[in-house]
Amino acid sequence: MTIDNGTRVAIVTGGSRGIGRAVVRRLAEQGYSVVVGYAGNADEAAAAVKEAVAAGAQALAYRADVADETAVAGMFAEAETRFGGVDAVLNSAGRMYLAPVADLDLDQMDALHRTNIRGTFVVAREAARRVREGGSITLFSTSVVGTYFPTYGAYAASKGAVEALTMVLAREMRGRNINVNTIAPGPTATELFLDGKSDELVARLAKSNPLERLGEPRDIAEVAAFLASPAGHWVNGQVVRANGGMV
Repeated sequence: MTIDNGTRVAIVTGGSRGIGRAVVRRLAEQGYSVVVGYAGNADEAAAAVKEAVAAGAQALAYRADVADETAVAGMFAEAETRFGGVDAVLNSAGRMYLAPVADLDLDQMDALHRTNIRGTFVVAREAARRVREGGSITLFSTSVVGTYFPTYGAYAASKGAVEALTMVLAREMRGRNINVNTIAPGPTATELFLDGKSDELVARLAKSNPLERLGEPRDIAEVAAFLASPAGHWVNGQVVRANGGMV
């Protein structure tokens, strides 16, 4: 069944947890119909859908590995079938692996880059083909690309590729009125960020910006919702470092 009530439609990958889930909630509050893309945790994806519906939105969950072009194409097709089209794509799906370069597990690095680089290009390719005129594409990087913390080499390199893609894709969208941007969060209180970090390290990172706190997923979701909205449409081809002033 097709539902086309004139509302804007968003696909949010990595939408079942962390920043992606906060983005789902914020877009739902703004009246978007939302497809919650997820990789494996169906219960968390269902909970994200429930939150979106409670906010007054239409929503559905769709399982898709972002690096699998067939699955991603199916997710876009489902959005078109159920909601009538796609206006905003926000690719928050990502993987983190930390190790000094001398100790890199190359299989782990390959898996990281499969999700963070290949996955970004797969989602961006489908978005470039299918987002409706006047729409928006938002990718995700990390402020570590500019802080150069030890052990983040493989992760930062994967996100550096995303940043390099941003302006290229924005220019390729010429004539279609589609803006393309990347958000690079700083330390944000998500399960992915907090996993394996001592309380001392978390406290030190919280003090690393002038606002002296960790970001919250909602902080990043507000930026994402702005960039996807008509109000943020003039921002194009940019990497937005949403990090409280961290340098």
